[in-house]
Amino acid sequence: MMNPTFLDYRMPTSLDLPMIDTVIVEVANAGHPYGVRGVGEVPIVPPMAAVANGIHGATGLRLRSLPMTPGKVLEAEWERNGD
Repeated sequence: MMNPTFLDYRMPTSLDLPMIDTVIVEVANAGHPYGVRGVGEVPIVPPMAAVANGIHGATGLRLRSLPMTPGKVLEAEWERNGD
């Protein structure tokens, strides 16, 4: 989806997504006392990849560990420049 300006930018909605068939698979987690499994961790992954790609796009540095702090960006820049 390309737009000439942010003024004409059309926000994607749920109607822009394909239909998804969900399947619930109940398998107990032997490593937890109640047998539960986490499901809230999935939304945490994409923002960090976006931040890493943003840093790479702005500086050319590829950080591969979290947290990606300004100090780590500076250290990576110094290492690249041999300082």
